[in-house]
Amino acid sequence: MHKEGDEVQDDCGSREEWTLLFWTSLAVIVPVIITLWCSAQRSKRKTHMKDFFRKSKHGWHYTDLFNKPTYCCVCSQHILHGAFCDCCGVCADEHCLRRADRILTCKEIMAPCSPGGAMKHRWVRGNVPLASYCAVCKQQCGTQPKLCDFRCVWCQSTVHDDCMDSLPAADHCELGEFHNLIIPPHYLYRVNKLRRRHPEEYSKLAASCGSGWTPVLVLANTRSGNNMGEALLGEFRSILNPVQVFDLSELTPPKALQLCTLLPPGSVQVLVCGGDGTVGWVLDAIDSMKLKGQDQFMPRVTILPLGTGNDLSNTLGWGAGYAGEIPVEQVLRNILDAEVVKMDRWKVQVASKGLYFRKPKVLSMNNYFSVGPDALMALNFHTHREKTPSFFSSRIINKTVYFLYGTKDCLVQECKDLDKRIELELDGERVALPSLEGIIVCNIGYWGGGCRLWEGMGDEPCPPTRLDDGLLEVVGVFGSFHCAQIQVKMANPVRLGQAHTVRLVLKSSKMPMQVDGEPWAQGPCTITITHKTQAVMLYHSAEQTDDDDDESSASETESSSQH
Repeated sequence: MHKEGDEVQDDCGSREEWTLLFWTSLAVIVPVIITLWCSAQRSKRKTHMKDFFRKSKHGWHYTDLFNKPTYCCVCSQHILHGAFCDCCGVCADEHCLRRADRILTCKEIMAPCSPGGAMKHRWVRGNVPLASYCAVCKQQCGTQPKLCDFRCVWCQSTVHDDCMDSLPAADHCELGEFHNLIIPPHYLYRVNKLRRRHPEEYSKLAASCGSGWTPVLVLANTRSGNNMGEALLGEFRSILNPVQVFDLSELTPPKALQLCTLLPPGSVQVLVCGGDGTVGWVLDAIDSMKLKGQDQFMPRVTILPLGTGNDLSNTLGWGAGYAGEIPVEQVLRNILDAEVVKMDRWKVQVASKGLYFRKPKVLSMNNYFSVGPDALMALNFHTHREKTPSFFSSRIINKTVYFLYGTKDCLVQECKDLDKRIELELDGERVALPSLEGIIVCNIGYWGGGCRLWEGMGDEPCPPTRLDDGLLEVVGVFGSFHCAQIQVKMANPVRLGQAHTVRLVLKSSKMPMQVDGEPWAQGPCTITITHKTQAVMLYHSAEQTDDDDDESSASETESSSQH
């Protein structure tokens, strides 16, 4: 009897263990299966949505959370997540998205005028910008918690629902505050109808766009800076004609600049959103227009700095970096007020020793060429960013990494005895070098992320620098610690002179070099820097990046403008 009782008890215990094991396994496996299924569905939906967005005429962007109260333009319901068009501002929840795409038209980049020659408003209902006012009654719009009021996607005028009937029939769209920067859809429509594509014809058509019409093309590098490029593209598309806004990750500068050849000669401005490297890329594309015989269509260039080192932008008065501190409307106003200046561009030829049958490497230079510790820091930074690009997504992190490499070089001194390994000639005359670790050849006023290198602390008289004088400023540094002292105005560089042509001969070993932040390790060679061409730039004189340099910057600009 005891044995039978023990067996029954063992069977019950075993059954309970298996039951517990089953439910435990079920509790683990079911959530995993549900998670995998949801992930697969999300991935499938994302792929499906991406394909839908690509085929749509709207510039849809999906968001999990709108940053302000938003209402669907189809069902009028409040939505937290859905999609919005960054060109016309239409918003829709996920269920109404296809219907919105079908029944609501986007901005037309090319369209005829009305019979009278005027342009009609293109109204979109709801989700008007905060602090906007009715064009009829002058009272604030968009204050009710529902889909209400209208906004013109071209001139940005807003009108109450009740005031729409009071809007005069003769009220036409004048493209608003930035009409001088916008390419109207009727201009492109007329260009498309031209039988003879000639600059004179474009100038005649431009008369319908008003006097002082200087259209702007926006070229943005979405990989520069703190990944702000994509958001900026959407903001510019909402104000300008979407055809004027280009993503350089999808279209190269030479192709984007072909739009200049459909606009009146000498009227076009280009806003480059990116770092100094992106600006150089665009300026090279403008130079290639000369080779195609398109000199008369070459645009003027301005900068919205997004990168880490924005010395060219700083020199031209556009600041050391943009982080959204001013709205894009103010950026466009600054372009309208900017001055035209010319800037020298230089050709850097690198002829490696012993490779007589290979063509010299030819680079373009806008900012500076250097050999020594600052080039070494740039090379180390570039090498590690190539390995782990996701880590270098913040401007603060980038500058921290630069600081760490500079500290390391202070201890190691990899570039010491440079004066024994290199020869320097300025306009054909040999220069005796002190015991240096680096040589920097500058074209612009700023260097190293905001330091006015040639002037140093300003306690020693030196010839002035100009953007368009055909001269380069050549200085030497004693090492990374000396570079840091110069940047905080605790030391001066060694001024080696100014020259129209600079020649450096690296006699032995490898040395780090860079041109405008693009570094490489170079063996024995001869480097020759000569004048290449001049670029037409825009200077923002109303804003200075360093209060101590207001007077010198103003005099530099004045002399550049008069040249």
